[in-house]
Amino acid sequence: MSGLVLKLAPHERVLINGAVVENCDRRSKLAIMTPGAHILRLRDAIHPEQVTTPVRRVCYIAQLVLSGDVDADEARLQLLRGIEQLSQVMTDHDSRSLLAQASQGVVDGQPYQVLKALRSLLPREERLFAAGRT
Repeated sequence: MSGLVLKLAPHERVLINGAVVENCDRRSKLAIMTPGAHILRLRDAIHPEQVTTPVRRVCYIAQLVLSGDVDADEARLQLLRGIEQLSQVMTDHDSRSLLAQASQGVVDGQPYQVLKALRSLLPREERLFAAGRT
């Protein structure tokens, strides 16, 4: 089976190209055969009230592109600016690598890759904020 295979828990919801799909009572697999389909597990989604940090803000913009709520061309500059601002603070090698991946995802029009790279920065950002409070 080619394409993306989603394994869904009972009653799990997923956003596919702007449509919310909810699984039934049993676990199931769903094969997405369309290349470039925009898919977001709603359990992984960042909700507006959770946008409280710089990394979460840029993640949220990428998520809006992925969900189809914002046009990718309109969000491109915001994403690149946000990634650039993050790169001024997150200067370690691993963070820079993830930010480079996110930038490349913006350039390539791959919002899922942008979101994936940025989400990897969330634990680092949390540690930075925790260190700043002590």
